[in-house]
Amino acid sequence: MSAVWIEAEASAAANPLKIERETHKLEKRLCRLMGQAIVDFNMIEEGDKVMVCLSGGKDSYAMLDILLKMQARAPIRFDIVAVNLDQKQPGFPAHVLPEYLTKLGIPFHIENQDTYSIVKDKIAPGKTMCSLCSRLRRGILYRVADELGATKVALGHHRDDMLQTLFLNMFFGGKLKGMPPKLVSDDGRHIVIRPLAYVAEKDLARWAEHRQFPIIPCTLCGSQENLQRKQVAAMLRDWEKKFPGRVESLFTSLQNVVPSHLMDKRHYGFEGLQVTGTPDPDGDKAFDADDDAFTAVAPVAGLPSVQAIPVLRRDAGTSTALPPSNPS
Repeated sequence: MSAVWIEAEASAAANPLKIERETHKLEKRLCRLMGQAIVDFNMIEEGDKVMVCLSGGKDSYAMLDILLKMQARAPIRFDIVAVNLDQKQPGFPAHVLPEYLTKLGIPFHIENQDTYSIVKDKIAPGKTMCSLCSRLRRGILYRVADELGATKVALGHHRDDMLQTLFLNMFFGGKLKGMPPKLVSDDGRHIVIRPLAYVAEKDLARWAEHRQFPIIPCTLCGSQENLQRKQVAAMLRDWEKKFPGRVESLFTSLQNVVPSHLMDKRHYGFEGLQVTGTPDPDGDKAFDADDDAFTAVAPVAGLPSVQAIPVLRRDAGTSTALPPSNPS
């Protein structure tokens, strides 16, 4: 549970209405962000049948919960079917999700496949199980989507998952590649959507606590403490603590890609680059900042003095102007 939520609950004892107001604000924010993602990426269309994949974790519970709210308010008609893949992990409480979904009164399907034994047999002790587990799970879920006639497959990945994937690919895969909010599946037959693309994990944790979802822990990937993803997640949390606003800025950068300022020849025609005689706002002025990000360049001998320059301090989340420089 986040420190913010703990403080809010503590103050609620003195002011019972405060926690209710904060919860209402949280619900509005979750609905607004999910609705914005759905609109921005045209995730759900008239007549869609959305297969909501439930793992038993907080994120997928919250995704279903908010999607049901959106379904009731949406100007279009779409259906929802919840699907859980029971991977036969030892101790998995198979009754929890059916009971929860029956209580909700929505269509659901439980798919029973012993992928747990396959993963344990194929992966040596101490090795990461996530990759094989994910591939097996995806193949099964795509088959189930066909059988159920689902037109969209909804996964519960959130904003933080997307950023973690970006850094994992850079650090360990040598690729500038993230986790898209919408894509065509591996088999080319399904549209996969991530309605929580704009939502921060801390908000999902707060919502899960408020709604008291019956969380089911994963005994495969959830028990592996040294996963690279967990290390990257810890790095991002540390950045956000030390530099408020940095994670938000990083996420915004995923939506502001400038191919001409990267190095992939497949996505920008460097070979045929020609002068145009027209000023380019994204030209080499983009490099007039030092490593602290967005501070003014020191004066160069022979050039006029640099006047006060608006500087965006992204880590602080404010915009300030530097005073004119005094050349020595």
